[in-house]
Amino acid sequence: MVGVDFGTLSGRAVVVRVADGAELGSAVHEYAHGVIEERLPGGGPRLPPDWALQSPEDWRGVLRAAVPAAVAAAGVDPADVAGIGTDFTACTVLPAAADGTPLCERHPDRPHAWPKLWKHHAAQPHADRINALAAERGEPWLARYGGKISAEWEWAKGLQVLEEDPATYAEAERWIEAADWIVWQLTGTESRNVCTAGYKGIHQDGRYPSAEFAAALNPDFADFTDKLGHDLAPLGGLAGRLTAEAAAWTGLPAGIAVAVGNVDAHVTAAAADAVRPGRMVAIMGTSTCHVMASDRLAEVPGMCGAVRDGIVPGLWGYEAGQSGVGDIFGWFAETSVPASYTREADARGMSAHEYLTSLAERQRVGEHGLVALDWHNGNRSVLVDHDLSGVLVGQTLATRPEDVYRALIEATAFGARTIVETFEASGVPVEEVVVAGGLLGNRFLMQVYADVLRRPLSAIGSGQGPALGAAIHAAVAAGAHPDVTAAAAAMGRRVPDAFVPDPDRADAYDRLYAEYRRLHDHFADGGLLHRLRAIRNEAAA
Repeated sequence: MVGVDFGTLSGRAVVVRVADGAELGSAVHEYAHGVIEERLPGGGPRLPPDWALQSPEDWRGVLRAAVPAAVAAAGVDPADVAGIGTDFTACTVLPAAADGTPLCERHPDRPHAWPKLWKHHAAQPHADRINALAAERGEPWLARYGGKISAEWEWAKGLQVLEEDPATYAEAERWIEAADWIVWQLTGTESRNVCTAGYKGIHQDGRYPSAEFAAALNPDFADFTDKLGHDLAPLGGLAGRLTAEAAAWTGLPAGIAVAVGNVDAHVTAAAADAVRPGRMVAIMGTSTCHVMASDRLAEVPGMCGAVRDGIVPGLWGYEAGQSGVGDIFGWFAETSVPASYTREADARGMSAHEYLTSLAERQRVGEHGLVALDWHNGNRSVLVDHDLSGVLVGQTLATRPEDVYRALIEATAFGARTIVETFEASGVPVEEVVVAGGLLGNRFLMQVYADVLRRPLSAIGSGQGPALGAAIHAAVAAGAHPDVTAAAAAMGRRVPDAFVPDPDRADAYDRLYAEYRRLHDHFADGGLLHRLRAIRNEAAA
């Protein structure tokens, strides 16, 4: 099977053996345009603050480059590949014509015609209106999303397009997740998956919010759900067969099975064999997404959604997350490290991250005297407010870069503990935490998380979790395994108790975590942080 993971900056493909999930070959393709945050390709005026776009051509490039390269690296005959599965960041959504043509390819000079990446946060005012109206009307679906719909999701972004570029909104016959669009490219047939529809499109109990609700937001928004998919396909289902055109791109045989689209975090649960109740998977990269299957439905404040069949058929799937983790560390390393540190890192043959980590891990817990809020890219859970921003308290003239770096690592761990405690306080037990994603390779960071959470962390047994998960779903779609649970048991893997907490450090972190929660609750209303952002946006206009 082939699994393809479309990430934030690149896409990767992996070739996997159906019997046991062994990874035979992989390849990565970097996006030529990356994240479009400043100007559209080809120039033009600066994009406003908090915008993040992508190019569909970059996604096609993954199919053309990474898939055949992975097959070649695996040394297998393409004729032996029985299916392909994909996963995507979400909510990454685009306006398209009825035939699937992205509107940015018709109107490359229109910012709203381009796909909006998951971390496009400029729709926060629209999300605020959606939440206020839903609360006022007592919409029953609101509780399934922890009481707030995120600015990252489909409705807020769609409303932003309508109100800022009504011509593009009117022309968009489809408002479609990239997870479904890429499957459309492979099969020639439009399909919509239950995962993105549920978590990102507010699809609950067989329906979207009513046209009456949409019209109350804006009369011209009444037709919004007409642009969405209503016949939803189950995860692990067969979306269609690989077309001749897509076969030419990928080098795979035409007619092989193509799995229903999926989200990178949710599909990783299968790769970690964590699709049974109580196993929370934290996929840690530029951001962190926390997903968990459960046999019970509860209202968990500030989560991203509870969706029936959203991770594995037959169970409720919960999602929460932190919208900045690796991005925060990357920002600090790129903007706040003095030249003397860079020279020393180079002399030691280390990256800035490795050098800062080597210094930070020498400290005792609390030695730096700092506490930070991990809101540099807003707060996804549990506050669901992307107009919040980072806070650092306790600096003195003795504060060093490694002190701040360690405090930022700890802040993200405290944010994760807040999420876990919120689930358990709401009656959804977290029996095991399984870590996946690129940050798994930083053993110091993982140990901090184990100490802060006061529990052992299991580790996924693959460096290509989402791509492996996509291949597992492809195996189900192709009929090689009867269902996702069975396929995950055969092809997924994890290492139990890979990181074990130290009791003394855990006790010390309890004191720091208490200060984090005081700071968290003090700034949670957003008053000061919102005012500062408004001043910034006005100055940048």
